[in-house]
Amino acid sequence: QVQLVESGGGLVQPGGSLRLSCTVSGIAFRLYSAAWYRQAPGKQRELVARVSLGGATTNYADSVRGRFTISRDNTKNTVYLQMNSLKPEDTAVYYCMCKDYWGQGTQVTVSS
Repeated sequence: QVQLVESGGGLVQPGGSLRLSCTVSGIAFRLYSAAWYRQAPGKQRELVARVSLGGATTNYADSVRGRFTISRDNTKNTVYLQMNSLKPEDTAVYYCMCKDYWGQGTQVTVSS
């Protein structure tokens, strides 16, 4: 049974930081790229960041480049999203994805 379990979401003020984690089980995590997506109310799900198998290559949406950092630890089967300088427009449910499997999502709310 494949499971992707996200954690780390919450309420933060503009300019603040959060770190999301997603632990993957049931597949050989080290063999697949991983990604974070987000979906804001009334909007389509969008790609936020992607990381390659070994972590050497990363890609970011223009809206988060320079503020967010994706990384992975293959010894822990976990992918991370460090989010700095958060803005209200970053408010969304954040999902991790690996090998076409999805996590349940974690809410991130940026508000004063």
